[in-house]
Amino acid sequence: MRLVTIVTWLITAMAGIYLLYLWLSGGGLRQQATKVTRFPTLLIFAHPVLAISALACWVVHVVTLDPLFAWLSFGVLSASALLGFTMFTRWLGAGRHARGAEQRFPVVAVLLHGAVGVVTFVLVLLTAAVASGA
Repeated sequence: MRLVTIVTWLITAMAGIYLLYLWLSGGGLRQQATKVTRFPTLLIFAHPVLAISALACWVVHVVTLDPLFAWLSFGVLSASALLGFTMFTRWLGAGRHARGAEQRFPVVAVLLHGAVGVVTFVLVLLTAAVASGA
């Protein structure tokens, strides 16, 4: 289950990198000054930084089988997931009236990123619980 989690994590990351590319290429950073985008720069970059940090903790858990790193990974991933959910609700709230770079996001890519992200979140939680004997 640990390796399946890494695979789902990588699928989530690929969809996320695609969305970040669309946001950046659509002028997301340039739109910050005019407040056109609904996504603050800190939110855009903190989400993947936390996810990558959680993945690093997960890799350490897979290598060492230390449950502490599984729970640390889950905690950091929880923070990343909250930021991701914030971006999703901001994107969803814009609806047809989205004005910023996020209006170019394909619904399929957003849903794939979110759905596989939720699967990854659940797998990390279950694996951490099993690893610690809970």
